[in-house]
Parts: sequence; C-alpha cells; structure tokens
Amino acid sequence: MIRKLFPILGITFVDILGFSILIPTLPYFVTHFGMAPWVVGVLASVFSLVQLISGPIWGNVSDRIGRKGVLIISQIGATIGWVMLAFAPTILMVFIARIVEGASGGNIGVTQAYVADLVGPKERSRAFGLIGAMFGCGMVFGPLIGSVAFGKFGFPGPFLAAAALQLVTLAITILMLPESRSKAQREDGEAVHLRDVVATLRNPRFRPILLQKSALSMALYGWYLVIALYFAAQLGFGQRDTDYAFSAFALVGVFMNVFAVHNVSERTGDYRMTNVGIGALVVGFAFVPFVHSIWAMALDMVFFAFGQSLANSGISATMSNAASERDQGTVLGVGSSLDSAAGILAPPISTGIFSRYGSGFAGVESLVFSLLALAIGIFVPHKAEAHGAPAEAPADA
Repeated sequence: MIRKLFPILGITFVDILGFSILIPTLPYFVTHFGMAPWVVGVLASVFSLVQLISGPIWGNVSDRIGRKGVLIISQIGATIGWVMLAFAPTILMVFIARIVEGASGGNIGVTQAYVADLVGPKERSRAFGLIGAMFGCGMVFGPLIGSVAFGKFGFPGPFLAAAALQLVTLAITILMLPESRSKAQREDGEAVHLRDVVATLRNPRFRPILLQKSALSMALYGWYLVIALYFAAQLGFGQRDTDYAFSAFALVGVFMNVFAVHNVSERTGDYRMTNVGIGALVVGFAFVPFVHSIWAMALDMVFFAFGQSLANSGISATMSNAASERDQGTVLGVGSSLDSAAGILAPPISTGIFSRYGSGFAGVESLVFSLLALAIGIFVPHKAEAHGAPAEAPADA
C-alpha cells in the first residue's frame, strides 16, 4: 500500500512543509505593516472563508475531471499566492494573496479523495493515518526552514522558500502522480451545484458524521489558536519554547499516526476509533487547568496527539466509506469546508474566553465541543459503519 501511496505522501509532505513555514512568520509579517495583532485573526478568517466556499467545489470538480488536474490547479494557485506574499507592498496585497491561495486550495479534500480512490475501505484508516503522519513531519521541519530563510533574506525569504517547495510538489504531481480515476468514472461525474453540497449535508448517511466532524473541528481550531497564549501564560514560555513544544507534539503525532491508528482501527472499526480519539481529547482538554510543569504538559500532549490522530483519521475514513466512488471528492470536500468554517468561528470564541477568564479556561471551548462530538458519536445513530459500509448510495439519495 505504501508504494502505491508514495507519490501522494511525498506531495503532502512537501506541501505541508511549505504551509508550516507560514505559521510562525505571518503574525510578524502582518505587524510589520503597522497592523494590530487582531488583523492576523481577520486574515486567517478570510482565508478560511474562501476555502469554505472553494473546498466542496474543487472536490466535486475532481470527481468530474480527475484528482490530478485539480491538484495541479491548487499548486499553481498556491505558488502564485506565496510569490505575491513575498513581494506584497501593502496589507491589502497580503489579503489578496491569501484569497488567491484559498480560492485555489482544494487540495486537502482532494488529497483524501485521491487516497480513497487507491485503497479499499479496510485500508483507508491506515492510509489517512499515513497522510496525517506526513502532516506532522511537515510541521516539524517547516518552521526551521522558515527561520533560516528569514535570517538570510528577511520576510521575502520564507515565502519564496514556500513557493519553491510548491513548485517541487507541482513537478512531482505532473511527472510522478498517476490519475486515480478512470475516464469512465470522470465522465460519470456531474456538474457542480450548491444543491450537491446541501444534499450531502442533509443525507442521513453523512449527516451524523459531518455533525461530529463539525464539533471536532471547532474543538481543535479553538485550541490551535489559543495554545501559544496558553503556554506563555501558564508555563512562561517564549516563542522558542513554544516552537520546541510544537515540534515535539508533531513528532508524537507522527508516531501515533504511523503505529496507533491502524492497530486501533483493526480492533474497533473506524467509527468507534473516532470516538476513542475524541474521548482522549476530552481528557486532554479537561486537564488543561492543571498543567503547571513541563512534565504535566508532556502528559497532556500525549493525550492530544493520540486523540487527534485517531479522531482525524477515523472520521476521514468513515466519511470516505460512507460515500459512493462517484462522490468521494464532493463528500470529503464538504468535510474540508467544515474545517474552514471552524477556522472562522472557533478562534474568536477560544481567545475571547482566554482574554476574559485567563489561561486556566483556555480549553473550555474545546472541551465543550469535544464533549459534543463524543455525544454525537455515541448517541446519534449512523448508517455507515467503517469496514464494509455500503458505498452505492449517491450523495443526493
């Protein structure tokens, strides 16, 4: 299976390597223009809003014209966006650059659909775990590359490095990545309409899974934005300490995705594995107020890495197994858009609670939504059990 997935795993790694360069650089780049820190949040929300719209559209288009073509379009758009950032003379151009990249960036859902095309239902949790591992590897090394590039070339350095990496993924996609959908499958696709997205959300086969994914995404995105503030207030961390903590967390996440996901999925099935992962996240978020040392933080990070790896891989595999072969891109694109919606809504909630009540309450928003996700997984009936779910029903059934 790994040999079959090797090109897409390599593309994912290099793609996330470029993206992770942005994370530590963008806040300083925005304030470089004399903007207040809250503008960073607005910029992130605008990017997520554009991806919310574009995700299911590109997913549906990939069902009709093929995954490879959409990935190429996404990579070209991302390259243009990175170059625009590198030479942006004003904050307005920074926003335009992020809109360009967001509008062309349907690659997350399309990448998941590509994986689903290549592997059978019983292998998908392991395959999505490997994709998650590539995400983690990229998150470990990207900030280091960005810091070196910034030290030598200033702000244009990290963005041009990301553009160069995006060109590498473009070359790999064109030269090494085979199309995963046959001509007959592509011709069977239908034109994209808003009703396709609405039908997917209303379909009883998908609705419980997508509701659970929405709650999980709200929990994770709320935590992602507040965690650096939490480390600073709760443990006295500086930026370098936070970078080390993120790298360590990413390394643990890689281990969990490679070794834990497949084993747990084999024993429980993907839907139950999702609930196990969310349960671990609930424990981690509940423990947030009691972290007062490096060792306590390390223990809590293990719960987060274990829970996030199982929950993300399990829910992606469950969604994929619930969809027909014709609708993989549309369904996973809708799931990607739910992530984007959480990226718009969750950060203001978690940072607002943090600002008002302090670091001990930093995980409250995430705890509430992870409990909601767990309740949905346990109590809401679902019609698509992983490992053998029927895959004949179309998304608009």
